[in-house]
Parts: sequence; structure tokens; C-alpha cells
Amino acid sequence: MDLTIGTLNLTHRFSRFNFRAEIPAILPADPSIESTAEYKFSDAGTYEIRTYKGRLVKGKPAEARQQLAGRLQTMQVDVLAVQEVEDIGALRMFNRDDLGGMYEYQILVEGNDPRLIDVGLLSKLPIGAITSWQRAVHPANPGEPVFGRDVLEVEVFDPARTNVLFTLFINHLKSHYVDFGDDPIVWTEQNNTRRHQQSEVLQGILTQRMQPNSRYIVLGDMNDPPTSAFLAPFAGDPGLGLTNALSDPTETRPPKADNPPPPSPAWTTRFKPSGQPAQYELFDQIWLSPELAGHQTGAWIDRRTKHSGDGSDHDPAWVQLTNL
Repeated sequence: MDLTIGTLNLTHRFSRFNFRAEIPAILPADPSIESTAEYKFSDAGTYEIRTYKGRLVKGKPAEARQQLAGRLQTMQVDVLAVQEVEDIGALRMFNRDDLGGMYEYQILVEGNDPRLIDVGLLSKLPIGAITSWQRAVHPANPGEPVFGRDVLEVEVFDPARTNVLFTLFINHLKSHYVDFGDDPIVWTEQNNTRRHQQSEVLQGILTQRMQPNSRYIVLGDMNDPPTSAFLAPFAGDPGLGLTNALSDPTETRPPKADNPPPPSPAWTTRFKPSGQPAQYELFDQIWLSPELAGHQTGAWIDRRTKHSGDGSDHDPAWVQLTNL
């Protein structure tokens, strides 16, 4: 059978609710009498306000959701890894309300991120075993999980549920973000070190869980280009022999004009430092095991129409595998 497998950072796909609360009803004895009640959220056990660094977590605007949904409905990818989703409720809501129930299976395990952003999966194909690696540690810091979000391992079955077609390893590695007021040199080095450690642990997971002839795909937002030294532990491991499936993708439309233009079609993110040319990087990646690499017959990136992105500051990428 032929399938398409993709990845997309949904960029803060939060639920539509900023808070929930239990509010007891107060009814006047005489319904004809108008009454006013004042409620104070003084009991912390009856409400929850979702914040990050003092700010309310807000839902993704409807326009942005619809933009993303339109792109995904046009792509019609069979299996889609997603990043930056608040919870399983938000993912189910997005699939139901914005995608029209396009994906029968929605998978998400709560991870470690304090902003409540997780990795997940949307699939038209049946799902088998699901393994979360959120508690994995690096030897340099055995008392703390190495993955700020998670690595989600998911088996994907054929439609009849007779065979596992492949196993996915969905990632969202450490970002380059440095908070305002923090030392950019110090924090950049720390972020790079954490991403390198995550790559080392990921390499260990793949070696432990997969055989040389296993069918598996490593994908997601790696927050570094494929040639980065910080991704080399898994991406450059000759024992794994992974293939960068997005080395020569087809763009669904030409990129928006820029000076200078992108150096190649292999990019999914654009960052414009103040007073400097824009930087185009392939942060969103799909790596195929040797057993799957020979089945690849195409690769695409759905190109944005605005420099800031259409519903996300990442462009979705996907590949086609045939004769599985």
C-alpha cells in the first residue's frame, strides 16, 4: 500500500478555555424576582487558571485554526505527527471542529513542558502500542528528564490491523529561545547542550528499540538543521543509517519573495533577525530507517503565503512511501 506521513508544529494549539470553575446556582424563591450574585474564586480547589509566567494561556484564534485546517485538508496526509498541542482535548477538538473528523485516531500523552505543549499524532490508520519516553534521563543529569516535552513512540498498523507498517518516534527537541533579560551567550550554549543530550538519548532509544531491518520513522520539530552537530548523535549515526527524507522536497507553491531568497526548497521555518537577512532552516524533519528509505517516492513542503506563516510559523512537510 502507498501512504503519506508528515509533521507539523501547530504553534500553540491551545484549547478554547482559559479557565474552568464550579459555580453553584443561586435561584430566588420567587422566579419573578430578579437577583444578582457575586462569585469570588477563593477556593483553589474549585477552579483552575492556565497561565505561563503570569500570562493567561489563550486559545488559538479561529482564523489561524482555519488556515491550518485548510492546509491539512488540502494535503490529505494519512499520518501526521504534531507538536505544540495543549492536551488531548485540544487535539480532538481541532480534528472534530476544524478538520471535520478527518483523522479517526488522535494520540497524545501529557509531557513535561510547563507551557503545556505536547507532541501528538493524527492518523487515518489504526494505532498499536504507544510508549512515552518523557521520563528518560541523560547520564550527565540523571535526576531530571532530558526531554522538555516527550518522545512519543507509536506503532502504526495496516487498515486490517494484521501488520505493523512502521513505528514513529515523534520529537520536539529543545528550542533556541532565550528569555528577555537572560544572557544570550550562556543560554544559547545551555540550549545547544540540552539538544545534543536529547539527541544522544534518542539515539540510545532507537538502538535499544529497533533492529537494523526495522521499519521506523524519526520525525518532528528538531529545532536545528539536519546537518547540525547537535543532532549528529542520531542523525549521523552510521549504525542507524537514517536517511533525511526532506533533502530535496517539492514545494506546493513558490516561496514569498525575499531578498535574498531561500537558498533551497528544504526549509520549514523562517527567522528574521533585526537588520539582518532572513534565515531559512529545515527544523521540521523526517528521517527514514534503511528498511523504509527505499520505499520513498516523494517529499513535499506546503509553502506559506506570508513570511510570518499561515496559521503557524512552521510549514508542514510530508513524504510518500509506496509498496509497504
